[in-house]
Amino acid sequence: MNETALLSQSDIESVLTMKDVIDICDKTFVGFGEGTTICPAKVGLDLGENASYPPYEGFMNAMPAYVGWLDSAGIKWAGGMLGERKKLGLPYITSLIMLINPRVGNFTAIMDGALITNWRTGAQTAVALKYLHRKQSIRIGLYGAGMQGHTQTMAIAELFDIEEVNVYDIHNPAAEQYKQDMQEIVKGSITIVGHPQEAAVGDAIISVTQSKDKFIKDSWIAPGTIVFPMGSYQECEDDLILNADKIIVDHIDQCLHRGVLKELADRQLIGRKNIHATIGELAAGRKEGRNSADERIVCVPIGTGAMDVAIATVVLGKACERHLGGNFEFV
Repeated sequence: MNETALLSQSDIESVLTMKDVIDICDKTFVGFGEGTTICPAKVGLDLGENASYPPYEGFMNAMPAYVGWLDSAGIKWAGGMLGERKKLGLPYITSLIMLINPRVGNFTAIMDGALITNWRTGAQTAVALKYLHRKQSIRIGLYGAGMQGHTQTMAIAELFDIEEVNVYDIHNPAAEQYKQDMQEIVKGSITIVGHPQEAAVGDAIISVTQSKDKFIKDSWIAPGTIVFPMGSYQECEDDLILNADKIIVDHIDQCLHRGVLKELADRQLIGRKNIHATIGELAAGRKEGRNSADERIVCVPIGTGAMDVAIATVVLGKACERHLGGNFEFV
C-alpha cells in the first residue's frame, strides 16, 4: 500500500513503444477537450538560461496534472541544462516524474522522465497532424537534427508515410547522424540542406532547435503548410505568426507565456482571441482543424505535464506486470 515503485530509463524503454505514446497522448488530448484532463500551466525556475544568476545555463519546470481517463495524478520536474552538464557529455534534458494515487495521495511511482519527455514531444506533433493533415503521405521540413528531431520523425512515421525530409542543422555532423539513424524509418528520401530556407518545404515544417533567432521567414512558407515552432524561443519571425490563417495550441495560458507566442503576447499583439483552437478541442471534435487546403497554420504543442503523467501511469502498469524496477517505502 505504501510502497513506491522506482523505475529507470531502461525499465521504461523495455515496456514502451512510440505507438503506445501516440495513443496515450491522443486520449489525453481528448480529455483536454472534454475537460477531464486537468493541467495547470508550467511553473519555471531559471537557473541561468536567461537570468544572470545562478550561472548554470539551465532551467527546470514543475508540471502537475490529473488525467481523468486513467484516474491518475502526478508531477514532472524537468528541464534542460547546458554548462557543466554539457561538458560532462550528459544529455540536455534532465527529468523525473512522480505519480500519486489521487484518492489517498500516496506516491505510487518515481521514474526517469527524459525518455518520456522526448517521445511525447514527438507524439504531440503526430497527434496534431492526425487532425490537421488529411493525407496518408506527408513531406517534412525539419530544423534540428538532435534527439527531438529523431523523435519527431519516429512519431510521424507511425501515422504517415513520410515521402521526404529536408533537414537543416547548424551542426552538419548532427544532420549526417540523423540521416543515418532515420533511413529505416523514413520511407522516402532524406536530404540534408545547407541553408535554412531549403528546409522550409513540405506539408509540415517542424523546428526543434535551441535558437533565439527568428530565422524562419514568413515569405518561405507556402499556402497549405503547417508550421510547428516548438523550441523554447521564437524561432520564426513575427509576420509568420501574425499572418497565419489559424493558430492552434495545446494549452492556451501556457503558450501565451512561453515559447514562440510569448514575445508577441507580451507586446499585446496576440492573445486568447487569436487562438483558433486547442489540439484537445480538435481531438474531442469540438472544433474543426482545417477548412481549406490553402490555410497556413501555426501549431504549438509546447508540452504539458498531463502527457507525462498519462504515459508514466501506463508505464507503471506495464512495469508492475513484468516485475520491473525497485520499490521503496518512504513512509
